[in-house]
Amino acid sequence: MVLQSRDSAAGGRQLVVPAYWEEAKLELMRRDRIMNRLIPQFGDLHLIGHDDPFTTLARSIVNQQVTPKAANVAWQKLLAACPKFTPASVLKAGAVQLGECGLSKRKTEYILDLADNFKAKKVHAAQWHQMDDEAVIAELVQIRGITRWTAEMFLIFNLLRPNVLPLDDPRLIAGISHNYFSGEPVSRSDAREVAANWEPFRTVATWYLWRSLDPVAAPSPVE
Repeated sequence: MVLQSRDSAAGGRQLVVPAYWEEAKLELMRRDRIMNRLIPQFGDLHLIGHDDPFTTLARSIVNQQVTPKAANVAWQKLLAACPKFTPASVLKAGAVQLGECGLSKRKTEYILDLADNFKAKKVHAAQWHQMDDEAVIAELVQIRGITRWTAEMFLIFNLLRPNVLPLDDPRLIAGISHNYFSGEPVSRSDAREVAANWEPFRTVATWYLWRSLDPVAAPSPVE
C-alpha cells in the first residue's frame, strides 16, 4: 500500500503515501467536474499517512475539539515529555506529566486508557490491516475517547483505506457545501449523494475538499 516513505519528526517513524493515489486522481477527474477542476490546483501534493497506530490515535485524541494551533502545541509538549512515544512511556509519564502538556483531564484519561489498551494487547492492532473498515471502527470505538470520527481518521491516515467518507467531519461537509452547493447548507443525505460518484476513492476526494478550504495549512486531523 505504499508508494514511498520518509522519516517523520516523531521518533523516526515513517510517513507513508497511499499506492492508490495517482489512480484515484485520474478516476475522480474523469467522473466529477468539480474534482476535475480542483485536483490539478494541488499538483503533486497528496495525503501523508502515519505507520504507527498508537501515535495516530493519540494524536487524533489531542486534536479533538481544539484549534489546530492549540493541538499542535500540546502535541509537541507531549512528544517532549515522551520522546519515544510508546504506550509504556506514556503510562510511565502518568496523568500529572501529561496534564502539564496542556491536555485536559479528560484527554489525559483517554490517552492513558489508549496506552493501557495497547500495552495490555486489548486491541488487535496487528490484525487491523486484514479487517474491513466497519470491523476496525467497531473495535476502536470501544476505547474511551475514540469516536466514530476518530476511527475514520485512523482508517484514512494509518490504514490508508481508500473509500472512507467521514460524514461527522465538519470540514468535509463545509468542503462539499463550498464546492458543490455554492455555500448553501448541506445535509448528510446531500453529502452521501455527491460522494456516491467518488467510490471507491472517497478518501481521496475528501482530502482534496479539505485542501480546498485551506490550501496552505495541512488538512490532516492527525498531521
